[in-house]
Amino acid sequence: MKLLPGAVEEYRRRHDAIWPELAELLTASGIRDYSIFLEEETLTLFAVLRLLPGNTRDALPAHPVMQRWWAYMAPLMEVGPDNGPSEWPLAPMFHLA
Repeated sequence: MKLLPGAVEEYRRRHDAIWPELAELLTASGIRDYSIFLEEETLTLFAVLRLLPGNTRDALPAHPVMQRWWAYMAPLMEVGPDNGPSEWPLAPMFHLA
């Protein structure tokens, strides 16, 4: 994901005050241990999360709470036509368990 210039502090503020209904939705969808990191020079965001077996993460984009959150966050970041954040998959290069 990628932030727009000047949006770092507002992005952080909005996530520090995440809506309880969104946090509950993410947890109920099988998402745990969710962190978002910022690469400050390029404004690139890198999200890491753990998915429980049987998670319903793929259904999140259609949920009204997620749609409202995306609309709320859209002015701060690069988004697609549905206001969902633009995302690019990363190729795994190394993992040490």
